[in-house]
Amino acid sequence: MRRLVVRIGPIRREPAWLVVTLAVCRVVSRGARRLARAPFGVLAVVALAGWAVLLTVYGWRWWQLGPTVVVVLLGWRWLWPSGFGRVLGLPLRSVRRGGRIYRRQWSSAMDASGLVRVTEQARQVPRLVRVRSSRSVDRVTVEMLPGQVLDDFAGVADRLAQTFGALDCRVHSVPRRPHRLELWMLIKEPLEQIVEPFPTTVDDLTRGIPVARSEDGQVHRLVIVGSHVLVVGATGSGKGSVVWSLLVGLRPAITAGLVRVWAIDPKGGMELSLGVGLFDRFCHGDATSASYEEAFAVLLDDAVTVMRQRQDLLRGVTRLHEPSVDEPLLIIVIDELAALSGWVADRTLKKRIETALGLLLSQGRAVGVVVLGAVQDPRKEVLPMRDLFPTRIALRVSEAEQVGLVLGQGARARGAFADRIPERLPGVGYVVVDGIAEPRRVRFFYVTDDRIVEAGRQHAASVDASEVAA
Repeated sequence: MRRLVVRIGPIRREPAWLVVTLAVCRVVSRGARRLARAPFGVLAVVALAGWAVLLTVYGWRWWQLGPTVVVVLLGWRWLWPSGFGRVLGLPLRSVRRGGRIYRRQWSSAMDASGLVRVTEQARQVPRLVRVRSSRSVDRVTVEMLPGQVLDDFAGVADRLAQTFGALDCRVHSVPRRPHRLELWMLIKEPLEQIVEPFPTTVDDLTRGIPVARSEDGQVHRLVIVGSHVLVVGATGSGKGSVVWSLLVGLRPAITAGLVRVWAIDPKGGMELSLGVGLFDRFCHGDATSASYEEAFAVLLDDAVTVMRQRQDLLRGVTRLHEPSVDEPLLIIVIDELAALSGWVADRTLKKRIETALGLLLSQGRAVGVVVLGAVQDPRKEVLPMRDLFPTRIALRVSEAEQVGLVLGQGARARGAFADRIPERLPGVGYVVVDGIAEPRRVRFFYVTDDRIVEAGRQHAASVDASEVAA
């Protein structure tokens, strides 16, 4: 049997002043970190310090405090309204709504929704951690009971919304906090206003192209490098907003030679012809073509050839293609996927197109050949390869079952009510990316025809200028 031998060295005695100093530094550091996370604390410290200076240096009196604070706050709100709302207005709103609406009826709401656990020893209620409010959404952080999961709250989201007087309730997980979740209570429709396109740069190609605004006010970026994108929506739902938000946002990268776009428009060019200046190849049907599906098959076959060549080039070098001028990202834009996968009468051409699409979707994204496809009907017999798209977008759809077909089973239970999007909100939809369970509700940019044509002209002008300089 092995014996454990512990050797104890001489005890080192530190000076008392050093021990006290280190303890004070730890307390001050901990307090400063907490203060930095609390806007009220920072504001209070600054106000007290300023008031102390006025008292000691200028001889002010205590009764002058109230009018001074009122004047300062009014001036702050008038001169810097955004900063006032962020630092003081929204935190005050959070405190007010958290106490008056949520904490007051939290226990009864959890009980009515079936989220309370009653045992012989105690009655357990999920803990309300905090409430953070914006002008349209209350984000309620909840600590779940042992054994509860996110789907338990997602299943009663409608009841929670009705109880707290919200338009809707969405359930989101909290990163690195598996025992917590967030309830997003929509106070008013945050996506009512049309969203204008944001300016983009070449760097946005790797960070993600800004294409929409989410319901919490943040800019939503769509990562196209290494991902295929599927857009599903009924007629008039705004599929064009998604396609053109991305293509116009890619204009700087296209001009820089980092991106090439091959476009297929089975509707005779009616949907994509305005942006022909951005395309390296544009394939569309017309009245003079006996079988324009042949041209579609040729373009897809050429894309497969590019994919094969890059596989030979990148084999053993890297697992994910990085766009460059020599090997740019190739984006295949298909306006109506059903016209290629489900509506082709020629069986030979249909098989050829489906084979090429299947190869591109299963192998293309790693080598920089990606597909951006739009379709109205997501059923398997119309779009058999829909599960090969890592990024899926559901705009307004006609049936509740289609939400699961596009975004995955359980997406509607987590708040993706794409079938409830009103017709007056084109461009509003839900985005799901593989690896992220919660759908994100956004409104895509409204890109006018003039802006599309102008993007093509800017690209052509830049190319001409570079050729002249060369």
